[in-house]
Amino acid sequence: MRTLVALALLAGPCVAFSQEPPMRPRPDQQVILITGSTDGLGREVALRLAAEGAHVIVHGRNRERGEAVVQQIAAGGRGSAAFFPADFASLDSARAFANRILDAYSRIDVLVNNAGIWLTRGERQLSEEGQEMHFAVNYLAGYLLTHLLLDRIIESAPSRIVNVASAAQQPIDLDDITMERRYNGTSAYARSKLAQVMFTFDLADRLAGRNVIVVALHPATLMDTPMVREAGVRPRSTVEEGADALMRLITGDDVVSGAYYDGLEQSRAHAFAYDVRARERLRALSDEIVGR
Repeated sequence: MRTLVALALLAGPCVAFSQEPPMRPRPDQQVILITGSTDGLGREVALRLAAEGAHVIVHGRNRERGEAVVQQIAAGGRGSAAFFPADFASLDSARAFANRILDAYSRIDVLVNNAGIWLTRGERQLSEEGQEMHFAVNYLAGYLLTHLLLDRIIESAPSRIVNVASAAQQPIDLDDITMERRYNGTSAYARSKLAQVMFTFDLADRLAGRNVIVVALHPATLMDTPMVREAGVRPRSTVEEGADALMRLITGDDVVSGAYYDGLEQSRAHAFAYDVRARERLRALSDEIVGR
């Protein structure tokens, strides 16, 4: 059974998802989209950003949990929010999600890619398009979403893209990205997270001079989230610690584009992430898979 990491969403007096257009943000509000925002780290950051008055685009698979986040934000009285569902195990679902966002919003100030899964039990699972599930949900969906929203993000500059990765990083076998030969759930997770970091470095280079900050983050180690608990792993840090780190990259003044952060500090990712040729090849493979 897939467990999506429900991560951060945003702020504002809000609106539950329906067939009606979402509440429009006020001119003074930032519009912040965070994927996987219905529990855990995402929910915590959503409430914090709501308290600061932002408009939050809440995403997740579960409508009931998504609407509950929106209602809690509305009760805070400062920001606003709307819920948009999508299942990132399907690129078609991610594509439709992006189109709904583009139809609804004329600006996107911050995109936080942090929806994810960690499957520690069972055999290798494949996405709707036949990709290894961690690679599909943790990396490919965010890769596609970012590119579909990129023009709107650039138009909204100064803007930011934050990829919630992990310190758990392993080199990717670019000849076997679906891990047919040697599958392990923890390794698959670590490879997908390294792919996010590689994407961060590559995109930051390509957006240099466009006033768009692109960063990757390991928020905290084994936070006390539903994903970690369901994996049967003992938590080592709190959701609040991870939220502090994520909030800094969303709102801080001294964030360096193209950097990898470990908690509150700028750090070094796995050496493989700095291999330019590997990044170019990963980009080409990703473009082919998502149909760019």
